Amino acid sequence: MAVMVVRSADKQIVLVVEDEPMQLLMAIDLVGDAGFEAVCASNADEAVAILEARTDIRLVFTDVDMPGSMDGMKLAAAIRGRWPPIEIIIVSGHRTANLDQLPERSRFFQKPYDAQAIIAAMHELAA
Repeated sequence: MAVMVVRSADKQIVLVVEDEPMQLLMAIDLVGDAGFEAVCASNADEAVAILEARTDIRLVFTDVDMPGSMDGMKLAAAIRGRWPPIEIIIVSGHRTANLDQLPERSRFFQKPYDAQAIIAAMHELAA
């Protein structure tokens, strides 16, 4: 899948990591509704490549279940280890998260999630 960038001037950047096309579009809309700019990846490997190439990612919004070398939980742990300033929102429709499994300063939401709760978390984490 090609990396998609939705551009707007002077907005904080959110990397959306989602392999399901409809869920990806919904997440892009959610990020835009929150007032952020979305950069997208379809799996953790693409997300890591984007994070290695860019220094402007403020927050990562990732699904847990994805194809590739790691799932969203492992991606979140890798982000916390390599890019500590980046904030993380993790979502899943199939799993629940044990709070002690979550990286520091990350949030977990079960799908279907409340869009307003995600938007509030984005603003709180990006503040």
